[in-house]
Amino acid sequence: MAGSLTPEQVLDYLTDVDYPADKDALVSAAERAGAPDEVLRSLRAIPPVDYRSRAEVVRSVRVDPAPERPSGLAAEQARMDAPPRVAEHMRSPRE
Repeated sequence: MAGSLTPEQVLDYLTDVDYPADKDALVSAAERAGAPDEVLRSLRAIPPVDYRSRAEVVRSVRVDPAPERPSGLAAEQARMDAPPRVAEHMRSPRE
């Protein structure tokens, strides 16, 4: 799995998890499902708490919210000023 990790890629390997689940249960489930190293590393890096849902897991795992976005555009968006509450990946670059 090359490139950026998406939320869907993480969740694909957690389909058999019963929530609430702790970090170790999530990593074990992903290993049983044959998750690639990138997914396992991301799950091992999350805080050791009980996760009540798939949404909580996605909020804790480092993922790229817009993997199709070119890196130059991402850098420009990060530098510009934007209105409050506008996600970095949703900002438009300056003309």
